[in-house]
Formats: sequence, C-alpha cells, structure tokens
Amino acid sequence: MHHPLSSLIDQIVQNAERRGDFDDLPGAGKPLPHLDDPQNAVLNRMMKEADAKSPVMVLRQQILASHARLKELTDETERKAEMRHQAELQTKLAIEMEAFRKYG
Repeated sequence: MHHPLSSLIDQIVQNAERRGDFDDLPGAGKPLPHLDDPQNAVLNRMMKEADAKSPVMVLRQQILASHARLKELTDETERKAEMRHQAELQTKLAIEMEAFRKYG
C-alpha cells in the first residue's frame, strides 16, 4: 500500500543525497549491525546511548553488590541485616521478572 507521504519522503531523501548530507557517515559502506531484538531496536539504542538500565539490570547489580558485602561482614547483626536486604532485592527482582513475562 502506498503511503500518502512516500513521494515527499523520497524527495527529501534525494535532496539530502544531492547536498551530500549522507557523505562520510560513521559506518558508511559497512553492513548494518545484527539486531537481537528488531522490534525494540530504537528503544534499545536510545537506552544504550543514555546509559540507561532496566530495573532488572539495576536489581541484579544491587544483588551482586549485596552478595559481595555479605562475604566481608563478620558481625552477626550486620550479616542478618544484609541478608534481609538481599532477600528484599531478590523479591523485587522476581516481581520485575514476572511483570516482564506478563506485559513485556
């Protein structure tokens, strides 16, 4: 099906080519990178460029940090508090993972 703006878009692209707007672009002449998730490619690229992380990634990093802290603690009270904190993080991670499975 023909989009009503196709001819306008083609004209804009042709004008840009004539002006040299596409010359010397990074990656010119190289194949496009493989996309693991083409449906979310733009979102993934924007998040990567902004150094944004999903809640799941943040929680996993926090759990790893908590695990490392737990190895260093010797005081029983502090260890119990850190284990409680780690359990809360793991619960939050499980909730995030379930929400992702259900709603994407």
